[in-house]
Amino acid sequence: MSAPRTLLLNPADTVAVVVDPVDPGSEVRGVVAAVRIPRGHKMALRPMAKGEPIRKFGQIIGFASEDIAPGQHVHTHNCAFAAFERDYDFCADAAHEEPLPPELRATFEGFRRPNGKVGTRNYIGIMTSVNCSASVARFMAREVERSGILDEFPHVDGVIPLVHGTGCAMDTEGLGYDVLKRTQWGYASNPNMGGVVMVGLGCESFQIKRWMDAYGMAETDTFRTFTIQEQGGTRKTVDAGVDAIRAMLPLVDRARRETAPASELMLALQCGGSDGYSGITANPALGMAVDRLVKHGGTAILSETPEIYGAEHLLTRRAATREVGEKLVSIIKWWEDYTARNHGTMDNNPSPGNKAGGLTTILEKSLGAAAKGGTTTLQGVYHYAEPVDGRGFVFMDTPGYDPVAATGQVAGGANILCFTTGRGSAYGCKPTPSIKLATNSDVYRRMTDDMDINCGDVLDGVPLEEKGREIFDTILRVASGERSKSEQLGYGDAEFVPWVIGATM
Repeated sequence: MSAPRTLLLNPADTVAVVVDPVDPGSEVRGVVAAVRIPRGHKMALRPMAKGEPIRKFGQIIGFASEDIAPGQHVHTHNCAFAAFERDYDFCADAAHEEPLPPELRATFEGFRRPNGKVGTRNYIGIMTSVNCSASVARFMAREVERSGILDEFPHVDGVIPLVHGTGCAMDTEGLGYDVLKRTQWGYASNPNMGGVVMVGLGCESFQIKRWMDAYGMAETDTFRTFTIQEQGGTRKTVDAGVDAIRAMLPLVDRARRETAPASELMLALQCGGSDGYSGITANPALGMAVDRLVKHGGTAILSETPEIYGAEHLLTRRAATREVGEKLVSIIKWWEDYTARNHGTMDNNPSPGNKAGGLTTILEKSLGAAAKGGTTTLQGVYHYAEPVDGRGFVFMDTPGYDPVAATGQVAGGANILCFTTGRGSAYGCKPTPSIKLATNSDVYRRMTDDMDINCGDVLDGVPLEEKGREIFDTILRVASGERSKSEQLGYGDAEFVPWVIGATM
């Protein structure tokens, strides 16, 4: 019988990652396993004294909370989180990367908008200023769907209600209000939107007119607003909204896909339900696709600040300028203060599911999550839902909670999204198509209706470069109209979740 497979990810590592379950008494890498170790988890390769750093990826993932002998299972019972100083070494690995000339860049078929941006989908969105108008937005969408009128407009991808749970009982001059304002504007102006209806109650903190004035917006044939109180109640508002959508549909349907360079793609990077393989298979493979996209002039947005915590020093080394690197560090410090004020720690992430899959501390999870960002220079750092106005690899400050993080990225302009998962996240992201990447073959087989790409075969010898090329080619096809698995299932209506910051009054 062949020995169970394990991976040593860096010569400096003190643990190996178990690919196949290891039984007690099995010998792997010259070490006899003391206990059964599940797949995706870690086995000690040498003695580690209490307090000694534990290393994986050549980096610190935690500290021994007790003496650890070779062959022992290294996990939450003996590996603890602790803060430690990191060398940010700003810009040390930054390089000038010249994209391919336009004639050599890959292309996709997208919807070019009047402002020059290119969408991968063509939706009409029904947005809400406040939770009080959420039901009316859903009623509007339901009435349009029931009518069957969408069948007459094949170039419209659908009418989606994008509702949320806030918009009132908030400080109208505070950070929370500004974040919601940016998020709503970002969705309304995302190139995947062909038209927008905004509906409010009328007396809420988030006033539609004030929001429009902030961005110089005016009503047009493809942007309409209503408030329930001014319209005269629920039924009258639903009827008015449906009439507006009926008038909007022929205009939105005029859009046609045309050939556009891959430089017009803005890719959101997400991981959820991560496991011990995430940082070994799907995330670095996605990083290869990101490097390829950047080479073709496109943009990729890494986010989830709590899930790069402990790996941020690898990003600051890649910062294009010291200012970019220091902005990232200042955001990390904000999060340390934010969690402390709320009586938590940065190690409150990972989740129980992450731990069951082999991840032990946020340091370990972050090192794997950061691999989604590839290897190119970090060109910019953005606050939540800020418009991403640069190209190349960038970072956006968001929570680690996937729907909230992706909402910020789409508000920033992302027109396509890749989402890696090891435990099996179920997720979609209208108006932006989401491509699901399984980190292991088991979850790909079990959830084949949800997963677009199996990255588990990297463990069987498929080169990361080859898998990265497969991901990049899939991005181009989905951007051109091919439906991802989450789109086929109908996901995406419920995943608009703006970040709520500050007190609810």
